Amino acid sequence: MNDCPNIAFEAGDHIRFRGAKVTVFVGSRIVTLLRDDVSHIPWPNHWDLPGGGRENGESAWDCAARETAEEVALRLSRRDVIWGRSYHTDGATNWFFVARVSESRAFDLNLGDEGQEIRLVTVDQYLSNPRAIPNFQKRLAGWVSGFPM
Repeated sequence: MNDCPNIAFEAGDHIRFRGAKVTVFVGSRIVTLLRDDVSHIPWPNHWDLPGGGRENGESAWDCAARETAEEVALRLSRRDVIWGRSYHTDGATNWFFVARVSESRAFDLNLGDEGQEIRLVTVDQYLSNPRAIPNFQKRLAGWVSGFPM
């Protein structure tokens, strides 16, 4: 069983959060996405993790899974989740998940309508990348160390 609270899978407008991200492990590497280099988005031209904003009262996990399918063409299921937690920053709640898929599923990775490039990297490569998004580096580092931030 995964280490994720049940509320992460509950849908409906009574569950309040802004968006969700997911660190997807493919073997020992994680899926990263180079954001578009345009000034109207946060963190342009930085390395991101799949995920994004909530739509239509979906659950936090459904949000992360939908965004992952849209951004990198990888279909995630609830059984792929190994950890999840909500974070409250800047007056909003967002979710951060960790999932694991088989190496054979990585053959389906394909860039969607957003982003410049998909890259599989080690956790250390992501955590030390000066162009990775700092909040996600911090959350991933916390999970890896066993003490989520």
